[in-house]
Amino acid sequence: MSLFLGSSIILLGALAQTPLALDDRALAREILQQLVEMPTAEADGATPRAAQAMADRLMAAGLPREDVHVLGPDARTGNLVARLRGRSRSMRPILLMAHLDVVPAPRVDWSVDPFVLTERDGWFYGRGTHDNKAGAAILVANVIRFRREGWQPERDIIILLTGDEETSQRSIQWLLKEHRALIDAEVAFNTDGGGVIIKEGRPAIFDLQSSEKIYADYRLEVIDAGGHSSLVRPDNPIYILAAALTRIGEHPFPLHITEGTRIFLERTAALESGQTAIDMRAVAAVPPDLPAAARLSRSPLYNANLRTTCVATRVDAGHANNALPQLAGAVINCRILPGLPGADVEAVIRQLAGPKVTVTVLEAPVTSPPSPTTPAVLSRIDRLVAKYWPGIPVVPTMSTGATDGMYTRSAGIPTYGVSGLDEDPEDVRSHGKDERVGVEAFYRAAQFWYELAKTF
Repeated sequence: MSLFLGSSIILLGALAQTPLALDDRALAREILQQLVEMPTAEADGATPRAAQAMADRLMAAGLPREDVHVLGPDARTGNLVARLRGRSRSMRPILLMAHLDVVPAPRVDWSVDPFVLTERDGWFYGRGTHDNKAGAAILVANVIRFRREGWQPERDIIILLTGDEETSQRSIQWLLKEHRALIDAEVAFNTDGGGVIIKEGRPAIFDLQSSEKIYADYRLEVIDAGGHSSLVRPDNPIYILAAALTRIGEHPFPLHITEGTRIFLERTAALESGQTAIDMRAVAAVPPDLPAAARLSRSPLYNANLRTTCVATRVDAGHANNALPQLAGAVINCRILPGLPGADVEAVIRQLAGPKVTVTVLEAPVTSPPSPTTPAVLSRIDRLVAKYWPGIPVVPTMSTGATDGMYTRSAGIPTYGVSGLDEDPEDVRSHGKDERVGVEAFYRAAQFWYELAKTF
């Protein structure tokens, strides 16, 4: 049975309202602590050790060795792929995703040791507590719970923990190319996307990440022979580059409303008021109202959802204070709306840069279509969210960042980010100092994912 036919939707209201038991809390906390206290930034090279530690836990819980794999594209990068076998051989698996690596965390910047799990004032502090070791701990803990209970799913459940999501994302690409059979699935759920948006201290929106903007980098360069700075010439590479950057910065990419963006605007409008709510509904209409779109575009968040964006992120030029520059260069980072050709964006960059500027593709865009927000998917998520966060809407969103889900979508596996963790837009600490996750939010997300796996 396909998840997208909608022929067998479980009534979540019939499920017992069971809080996370004390021993299950202890297990989830223990695994989170073990992962946080293994530094796994790229320079640490410890993701193979972290992947093996999680593999050992799963095999100790009874998963056969042949269903637990620690592997990677190189010796310094470790990924874990583990499979909980289902009863049916005809149904395709579901894939549950997280990542083990983190960004660096200098101890001098933090008020606590970033590599010691610290519980204080209702929070777990530590690097990766939110991004994304909480997700990895939840997935491993829940598979162990399933084994302890003797529960067998109807379809296989695959756990994937990658080792380089924060850097090159080579692992997910390598696994899809070289070991597709290990992670092939009908649908994927990612702990590294979406979340429960907190406004004024209360849950307001369940963010269901159904798509991501496509990442691309371009290098702009102007080269000249240079010379003595007293002999000023009009073809200074810095001025030529600056003019090109100004043209790119002032260029508005066209409005493009995807299915996911339309649902996002319609559902978010119910939470807004005044002109913003009116504009959201007007832009969600067919055709969209252009003056309303112009007003919404004043917000960087809404603008990013309505069109492709390109921005200068790095600039370098010159070699001496008293010499004309021989080289001026810059990096343009583009976030392309899913479903739009990356080649069209490159063509715009080249045209705006002009004939005197060389444009080189540093990182080419990867096609990653939006995952369908069908009633068969939304109704299941709606019911489950209503159980744990009563009264808040499920809003499909397009992430303006990038996760491993970009590549699973590109490979034809519909992927949804549903972390279940609280996220306050006014206090985002992932990648920053004193990263933390709420203690009760962590345990609630663990139970949410437990029932999510059983539901699908």
